[in-house]
Amino acid sequence: MKPNFLIIGVQKGGTTSLYQYLLQHPQIQSAATKEVHFFDLQWNQGIDWYLQQFPANSEPHEMTGEASPYYIFHPLVAQRVWEFDPSLKIIVLLRNPVDRALSHYYHEVRWQFESLDLEAALNAESERLAGEADRFLSDPAYQSYAYQHYSYVARGRYAEQLEPWRSRFGSDQLLILNSEKFYQHPQATLARVVQFLGLPAYEFSEFTKYNAGDYLTPDSAIYERLKLRFLEANQDLKNYLKQYFPETWQTEFANQSDWLIE
Repeated sequence: MKPNFLIIGVQKGGTTSLYQYLLQHPQIQSAATKEVHFFDLQWNQGIDWYLQQFPANSEPHEMTGEASPYYIFHPLVAQRVWEFDPSLKIIVLLRNPVDRALSHYYHEVRWQFESLDLEAALNAESERLAGEADRFLSDPAYQSYAYQHYSYVARGRYAEQLEPWRSRFGSDQLLILNSEKFYQHPQATLARVVQFLGLPAYEFSEFTKYNAGDYLTPDSAIYERLKLRFLEANQDLKNYLKQYFPETWQTEFANQSDWLIE
């Protein structure tokens, strides 16, 4: 059974929750694991290995997919996915980039991948990531620990990450959702996803929040500097999508927004 859809990101944007909720639908079958990571970390395993991660038997009306949030950020994945199947449906969750960066940092601390304090980690990011994207392009087998784990600000520059996908997949194949809206109104968001996938409507009932992490509010000066670092990136996203954009990302960065990009 080949996958019909991919949830490609963003990390700490609600991909686990969205995937787990979708599995309640009787016509969606699970992959062997939510994050197969074939197109980024397991590419050397080959297509046959990838296909083995999905159910061997299915009915014609059933579908399957996976959710690997590193896909949107990895510079080689969009092309690999398109070559694998240009008809795939692609789903993206975009979260307020300041909150996403902070959640990402504390996630890395919790898993003992990060030893620097928050301000030091943010200040070290540019040096840590310097030249890493070019190394992927020169060596398709290259894997970068820093690029995967220390990309707190870089992963919040959404327009540049979306461009490789929008240039390869049709507008009817790419669904861009707002994470805050998803958590506020999961049923409505899921209804939109089900419609996007071409499945019958379904009344979802279980909305456990997966992978939620608590962290202290950072020093206000650090928070303000982070907000400023994303102003240009958010304007780029607004210009790029040319659709309704959460203005709170530009100003107060409140965890409330009311947008759904199709």
